[in-house]
Amino acid sequence: MENKNVVRAHVALVGCNIVWACDYPFYNLLLGKYIEPLAMVTASLVVAALLSWLPLLWEKWEDIERKDWWLIIFAAVLMGVLRKMLMMFGLSRTSPIDGSIIATLVPIIVLIVSVIGRIDRFTTRKVLGLIIGLAGATAVVITSHSPSHIHSELWGNVMMICSGVVTALYMVFFKRIVSKYRITTILRAIYTISALLLLPVGFDSVVEIDFKDMTPALWGAAAFVLVVPTYLPNLLLNYSLRHLAPTVSSTYTYIQPVLAVALSVAMGLDRLHGDTVLFAALLFFGVWLVISSYNKK
Repeated sequence: MENKNVVRAHVALVGCNIVWACDYPFYNLLLGKYIEPLAMVTASLVVAALLSWLPLLWEKWEDIERKDWWLIIFAAVLMGVLRKMLMMFGLSRTSPIDGSIIATLVPIIVLIVSVIGRIDRFTTRKVLGLIIGLAGATAVVITSHSPSHIHSELWGNVMMICSGVVTALYMVFFKRIVSKYRITTILRAIYTISALLLLPVGFDSVVEIDFKDMTPALWGAAAFVLVVPTYLPNLLLNYSLRHLAPTVSSTYTYIQPVLAVALSVAMGLDRLHGDTVLFAALLFFGVWLVISSYNKK
């Protein structure tokens, strides 16, 4: 049974990263043009909170111990509000290609956070991968300020890196709490708290959204990013964290840039630069060194 769970966890990771890869071009169509980042975050959290209550139609209510509530609230602020805000504001100021490449930095950040938390340790191979990967990521960020990269901004990429840091913190330090309760219970608590925290701040921005200028294609993109990316992928991610190590779960971010680049270029939202390909290869090689050190062990 455990082997089946592990296989399902890997399939879940493929699924959630495919959905997240679609986020980059679809969000790029809407953010800052038709919907402001704060409105998008608020609306998507409210939708996710509503969806999180649906499983109660077929499963029993599960109580959360009082001592665990402070961790749940912290997770809601971290993963529900902060990560989403950084990602939305970051994507509104960078290209979908740069954003998806920076997302692959997560395994390296997970390693750093794990070492700081004394969950993991550095080896020569890991340190080498860390240096190479960070060099590639830094190059992507710096070149975004180049005149040829008209779709990217420096601070947009910086916010995307910060979003990756928040994701890594959640994957490392909340694995225990995720394993303790049902996934649906955890997400219901996190998204309900997140929506209640942000709704008073972002309600006006949601009301002010001007939908009349949106085409049917944009309506479809808006429906997708409001309903799918927030709740479903995190349901799959949390399932994987019950059966796989955080570092293993984070490696599946490789899927995102491949699909995001293909979609972005096909939709005419961005074009692939030669320097971006080079720096992405450098980043991927660094992450591969880190991950391969676990396989070798």
